[in-house]
Amino acid sequence: MSAPDVKEVVREKYAEAALRAEAGRHADSGNAKASCKCGDKISSGLYDVSQIGTLPEKAVLASLGCGNPTALAELKPGETVLDLGSGGGIDVLLSARRVGPTGKAYGLDMTDEMLALANENKKKSGLTNVEFLKGDIENIPLPEASVDVVISNCVINLSVDKDKVFGETFRVLKPGGRFAVSDIVRKGDVPAELLSNMVLWAGCAVGALKDNEYSAKLAGAGFTNIGIETTRVYTAEDGHAWFKDLGLDIDKIGPLMEGKFASAFIRATKPSGCCG
Repeated sequence: MSAPDVKEVVREKYAEAALRAEAGRHADSGNAKASCKCGDKISSGLYDVSQIGTLPEKAVLASLGCGNPTALAELKPGETVLDLGSGGGIDVLLSARRVGPTGKAYGLDMTDEMLALANENKKKSGLTNVEFLKGDIENIPLPEASVDVVISNCVINLSVDKDKVFGETFRVLKPGGRFAVSDIVRKGDVPAELLSNMVLWAGCAVGALKDNEYSAKLAGAGFTNIGIETTRVYTAEDGHAWFKDLGLDIDKIGPLMEGKFASAFIRATKPSGCCG
C-alpha cells in the first residue's frame, strides 16, 4: 500500500465529511462508506458542553477525533499552538481561546474542503489569533522552533510515514516545547489482512502504531518524557458499529479487532537544551 494511495483515500473521505458538516449534518453521518470512522461513535462526549457551546455549530459537526487534546495540552496564555490535521477547526478554536489574544493557534490540513469550512468557522467565531495552513503533517509549513505546543486529534495514525511526522513536529517545536495528542494505538498484533485493507486504514484503525512503537519513534525523533495513557480500549462490537456499512465481512473482522485498538493520550517533550 503506497503513501500516495492512502493519502488520496484519506483526502477523499475528509472532503466528503467536510461537505456533510457544511450541510448541517455530523461529518460521520449519512453514507458511512464515505466517512472516517473516528467520528461520532468515538468522539461523542469528549468535549464539555461549556466548551462546544462557545463554538460555531459546523466546527462541532465536523469533529472526527478520538480525544480532547486541548484539555491534555494544558495551554497557557501567550503560547503558540499547532494542530496537525485540524479539520473543521474545533481544537484550533478552543486552543485560541486558551492561549488568548497574545497567543496564536495554527491549524494544518491537506483537504481544501476542510480548510474552507475551518475558515468559515474562524470567521463566525470572531477570533483573530487563528490561522489555518494548507499542507501535509509530514512537511509542516512553519519555521523551526516556532511553536510551543503541538496537538492532534486522531490524525497521526493516518500517516504512512510517522517517522517524518515526528521529525517535523520536533523541528517546529521550541526547546522545551510539548507534544500532546490524542490518537489511536494498537494493543497487540493485528492480522495482515486487516493491515493491508485500505478502507480500514482510512478509517483510523489499522494505520495505528503499537504503543511501544509509538514511544520508540518519538524517542528516535529526540523527544523525552514520553507517556502514553490509554483512555478507551475498543471491542468487536465497536468494530461492528464502525464498519458495518463498508461492504466488509464484519462478522470476521470484528473478532479480529477485539481489544487490539485503543484511544490514548500521548505526551512528550522536546528537551529544553536542544538545538533549534
